[in-house]
Formats: sequence, structure tokens, C-alpha cells
Amino acid sequence: MLWQYYVFRRGQEIHSTWDLLFANRPIKLLYIAGSGFDVRTQKVLKALIDHLREERPLIQRARLLLVGFTGYELSEDLRNQTAENAKVLAEMFKELGETTTVSFGSSVPEGEDISASTALRIGTELALAHLDQQTDIILDVSSIPRVVYLALLTAILDKLIPNKEAPNALFANGVNFQVLVAEDAALDAKIRSEDPSNELILIPGFSGALHAESFQDWPLVWFPILGENKVGQLEKVMALAIPANAEICPVLPHPSRDPRRADRLLGEYRQPLFDARETPTGNILLAHESHPFEAYRQLLSAMERYRKSMRILGGCRLVVTPLASKLITLGAGLACFEMRPTTNTDFGIAIPYAEPTRYVVPIEALRESRPYASDQHTCSTGGVCVEVSG
Repeated sequence: MLWQYYVFRRGQEIHSTWDLLFANRPIKLLYIAGSGFDVRTQKVLKALIDHLREERPLIQRARLLLVGFTGYELSEDLRNQTAENAKVLAEMFKELGETTTVSFGSSVPEGEDISASTALRIGTELALAHLDQQTDIILDVSSIPRVVYLALLTAILDKLIPNKEAPNALFANGVNFQVLVAEDAALDAKIRSEDPSNELILIPGFSGALHAESFQDWPLVWFPILGENKVGQLEKVMALAIPANAEICPVLPHPSRDPRRADRLLGEYRQPLFDARETPTGNILLAHESHPFEAYRQLLSAMERYRKSMRILGGCRLVVTPLASKLITLGAGLACFEMRPTTNTDFGIAIPYAEPTRYVVPIEALRESRPYASDQHTCSTGGVCVEVSG
């Protein structure tokens, strides 16, 4: 288990972690954030800048990499909020360094149409080009669509940890990688993802289990990680990628700040999962809503159990579809990264997703979000994800 030991901080606890991470060494910082409509990124970046202004570490170079998105249908309010968000983030970062934009879209610059999976791969490669010669990389997923931040998370980890079997794999050549998120599960539940695309999008590096001919005879185990207002996306993935004989293991958020949340989700997904597919309730897995490393352990353990038990059948395909809030999704990303085989073996893993073409959320809900309130779990940090020695 790569992250048997980890660093996970919430709220104001993050400042003491930053003190340790940035002390007594020159910093070459790359901060990756979303240029979307979600204003939570502003709060995370402001917290970091205020801390650096007060503590004054030796920053040799800093760059803000804003990840933009095309191809989504948004209301005029959300489009205006997106433009304002990008402007505010660049202005905030100006005292540290320059801002660069990378766009994730549905077409190449020349205008030739390409698949959504190819567009995701191209955007990820453009972002990875900025990783070289950095001492510190921060991925703020607060305002990035899940399919994009999963692609960025797994690609950055793959670059920093080329050999997961090495004794000191997480040293990552001395590069410190943090993952930050202003978590507000209540707001995530209000953001409606509508009109899922008819084309499945696959996270780069996690498609072989669905496409490779040699895997097609292996049984498939599907782990849909359930969140509010995602039934349409789940049904699209089910119709395009999940065979009728698949073993389905729904993942529900529990423990949760709302003790009835899992019950409501069971009701919301009853028809496609339990009525139509007759999924046994004994297959349900529980993942901690606000602790990504507990969710990582629970999902990783479940995938390992299925892999071992299905060896007698020659192998299996493990498929994960994340539809839940950000912290659980981060845990799922870590589990999938660790499980992905590095050589030909007896299993494959895939992450298919039906990307929505339209996002709907009341603008007031965005502005009223309080991820930094004292009762909220706000930041997961990955000095966390990639541990380094001083």
C-alpha cells in the first residue's frame, strides 16, 4: 500500500503543514487550478498566498497554471462567473509570478473534431509540459471537473512515481506534490450535471480493460461511486460499458455529515442498480465522505479481493466510475493509480465516465458556499500524495 502513511490536514491545520513543507529551501512552485465557475478556488489560493506573504519562504519561481474548459453549456450567470474567476485568480497570483492557461476542449486548434478521450489526453499532456524543474507542485481541484482532475492527478503521479514497486517510491526525486480542495459536499450536491454525452470519456492510461481484445472474456466488476443528481451519467456508462452479467458494487458515502445521505442515494439509484440490474445489497461498499485516504483504502482493498478471487477464471476487469464529491473521488483516483498494472498481468482497470454537456447551479449557492467554516473539512494535501524527504 503506497499511502499506508500519509499527511492529511483540514482547515487551519494546513498552515502548520505549509510551514514544514516550505521551510529552509528554495521553492520553484507550479500551482494548477481550474478556470471554471466554482469560486472555491479563490478561497484556497488566497489562503496559500496569505500564508506565503506572512512566512516569506524563499520562492525562486512561481507559476499559476489555469486549466480552462470548452464544450460545456452554461447559463449567462455561470459564464460571467467563469470569466470573473479567471481574472481574480490571475490578479491574486500576480505578486508571486506569472499565469499561463491550458485549455481542455473537444477539438484541436486547427478545428478538426477529435474524441473526448483524445482531447482529455492532449490537455493533460499540455499541462504536464509545465512540470519540469519544479520543486513543488500543487493541484487545486476545487474548480476542476472530476474527469479532468482525475486525469491530472494520475498523470502527475505517474510522472513523479515511475516505479511504484521501488522501496522509496514516494520520494519522487525530491519533488513535493500537494493536492488541495475546498470541500463542500452540500454545494457539490447542488451542482447538476445534465445531458451526459453519448461518447464515454476514459481517463488516459485507464482504458485497456474496456478496449483490449485480450481482456474481453474476463468477468467485469464495476464500482460506481454514487453522488447526488448523477443517475443520467450512471445509466449512460451502464448502457455503453457495463455488460448485463457484470458484478456491481455500489460505493456509498458513509460516514457522512448527513447521516441519511446514503439512504437517500439508495432511493435515487434504486431503479437502475437494484430494480433493473438486481444488484445484491450485500455488494454495497461504504467510503468515508470526508477522508480521501480512508476511501482509498476501502476501494483498494475491495479491488484486491476481487482480483485474487477471480484468478481462477483467468483474470478480471475492474471498472471505477466516480460520481461522488471531490474527496471520495480523490481517494478513488489514488486507489486506481496504485492498482493499475505495470506489466501484463491477470487483471485490467478502467475509469469510464459520461461527461455532462451542461452544468446547472444557482449562482447564489456558489457565492454562499462556506468551505472554510469551522465545521467543514476543507483541504486535503498531498505532501500527502507524494512524500519527500527534507
